[in-house]
Amino acid sequence: MRIAFIGLGLMGRLMSANLAKAGHELQTYDLNGSGNCRSPAEAAAGAKILITMVPDGKAVRRAILAALPGLARGSIVIDMSSSDPDTTRELGRLLARRGVAMLDSPVSGAKAKAKDGTLALMVGGDPKVLKKARPVLLAMGNAIFPTGALGSGHAVKALNNYLGAVGTIAGFEALLIGDAYGLDTKVMVDAINASTGKNSTTERKIPQQVFTGAFASGFLLSLMTKDVGIAAGLAKRTKVPAPCLAATLRIWRDAERKLKPRADHTELYHYLRRLKSPSRAAASRPARSRRRPRRST
Repeated sequence: MRIAFIGLGLMGRLMSANLAKAGHELQTYDLNGSGNCRSPAEAAAGAKILITMVPDGKAVRRAILAALPGLARGSIVIDMSSSDPDTTRELGRLLARRGVAMLDSPVSGAKAKAKDGTLALMVGGDPKVLKKARPVLLAMGNAIFPTGALGSGHAVKALNNYLGAVGTIAGFEALLIGDAYGLDTKVMVDAINASTGKNSTTERKIPQQVFTGAFASGFLLSLMTKDVGIAAGLAKRTKVPAPCLAATLRIWRDAERKLKPRADHTELYHYLRRLKSPSRAAASRPARSRRRPRRST
């Protein structure tokens, strides 16, 4: 099948390579010029399916609008980025007026699963459209979760990444506390990973990124912050109180401001390590009385 693929970053390169291995004819485009087409419209020309894998909803919108002149009626657009559900639904309505169907299919599994084609795919949209697109999706992932209407896949992905963001903070804080207490942190992490506190941070991020000093997971801190922000937007729209989510978003946003541009999300460890606790002297200093002294008469 002829497939257009827009977005050839780390994940996009790996995912498109698996499509090529599956025998699909690829027409690719990236802003950095690494694709085999000169524009999104050229990539979309004659394609049965257009896939976008770009940083955020704004980039998705720009890519799809730029590809629109090349999209034929009856084709399918699949956004595999992590985008805002509202933007996705708006794009879906726009495409429907042109006779083009849309699915949102964000992915989870990071670069290791992108490389071997075992990503988890959270797919929102018409089940009939998903049925047509399933063989293409299975070239990139081995677990497809139909989440409901268009946009629902992006909602599930945002909530998944919120949980990952919380786990990253908690895992790094536990590591820093254990180190300050004088524990052998490698033994500590091994014990946690054999116990109930384990998560993706203790199992992968700490051993592979922190202990090695690599801090190169391939997922930017700014993208994690964006996804937590989408989850916070969902909480606001649904009027669900989410104090932990609000605190998590504050931490990631502050880290994004204070760390270097394009920091890997595992570099949150550096941000947490540099936080300073209030000094005991300041904490124990008595508050000054606000009562004005009497003037002598």
